[in-house]
Amino acid sequence: MTGEDLPAILPSLLPRLWAFALRLSTNKHDAEDLVQRACVRALERRHQLLPETSALSWMFAIVHSLWISEVRSRRIRSRASMEWDDELMQTIADPLAVNPETDLLHREILKAVDALPDAQRVIMLLVAVEGLSYRDAAEVLDVPIGTVMSRLSRARLTIGLRFSEHSAPPGTRTKDSIS
Repeated sequence: MTGEDLPAILPSLLPRLWAFALRLSTNKHDAEDLVQRACVRALERRHQLLPETSALSWMFAIVHSLWISEVRSRRIRSRASMEWDDELMQTIADPLAVNPETDLLHREILKAVDALPDAQRVIMLLVAVEGLSYRDAAEVLDVPIGTVMSRLSRARLTIGLRFSEHSAPPGTRTKDSIS
């Protein structure tokens, strides 16, 4: 795959790019703008796509880079307001959920992932949601593979602790309740 093939395969990548952008930005309009800007940048710079590089990983890297720039710009302009929107939850709820308990569990998992620090959340999205390998995620974020493994491990630990605390029977001592 070369950069010249990008215009032909880009439409097939859009659903995954949009889902990733939505999870990063937590806002439908920001996600749309992010994907649109990423596509324009990719098409303008398609000569930079190396034949051995996955087009999807390359596009994820562009989306992530643009999002980091946007967050920095918002902080500078003092408009960093990234509040959770209940309407967003309904747009990403699992349409295949067969019962309310499953739907509730999925919502709780999404809340747990969204509560992670940004570095851990992005790794979790790339590896656990998008299915990228550790190596591909490291390339997308331009960090060592060990950093990916470390952040993912901490993210999973944090989420695991959150759910173990929620599911502990009343009166059970958790790690945090031990003095």
